Amino acid sequence: MAKTHETMKTMQSVSPRSEPVQSRSIKRTQQILEVTSELLETVGLNDLNTAIIAKEVGISVGSLYHYFPNKHAILYAMGKSWLDSIEVVLKEIQEWDLEALSLSEFIDHVVDINLRTYRQQRAVLRLVQAMFSVPELRELDEHHDAMVISQMAKVFKRIGLKKHIRERERIARLYLEVTHSTYLVAVNQNERRAARTLADLKLMLTSLLAHHFSRED
Repeated sequence: MAKTHETMKTMQSVSPRSEPVQSRSIKRTQQILEVTSELLETVGLNDLNTAIIAKEVGISVGSLYHYFPNKHAILYAMGKSWLDSIEVVLKEIQEWDLEALSLSEFIDHVVDINLRTYRQQRAVLRLVQAMFSVPELRELDEHHDAMVISQMAKVFKRIGLKKHIRERERIARLYLEVTHSTYLVAVNQNERRAARTLADLKLMLTSLLAHHFSRED
């Protein structure tokens, strides 16, 4: 019961004041999220506050509170939006003709499409760090992991990994840890260095999956 109360309290603290329905409110909400992304990148999580955000947006702190009750609510909305983009990618992967792809083709495609979602989210490293370290945002981090593991375990079965669901989920968790951390590194590297990093990632994934394709449990 106490856990449920704490969960409800956390949700209230990161919920927007109301869902924007008018065009002007939707644009203002988006502006707040975009400005916060820029500030998260330039000033960092610890120095980020609603006063700075409001100033950069060009509104009063009181006006900002009409949209979000605190900075964590803004960060939560940013994180939720990013997870939505990852969910779209995972659904798109499920629509591929996975059974017809070679292992190398699959890895090339899956790395490239996922990397785009990391590159499109400004300050993605700091956002991910916030999702992990801020208690109010922790459920986003947990949801991200569970979503990727669940969906990739299904994908692995379709590309030929004929193992028990628990074993596929274990491999999917390893896949998640390796890819997630590597994407966060690659997006902050120059083009040449990122290309080498991603080539190494694809080599590691090829080795991991090929090894399990060749084994019978």
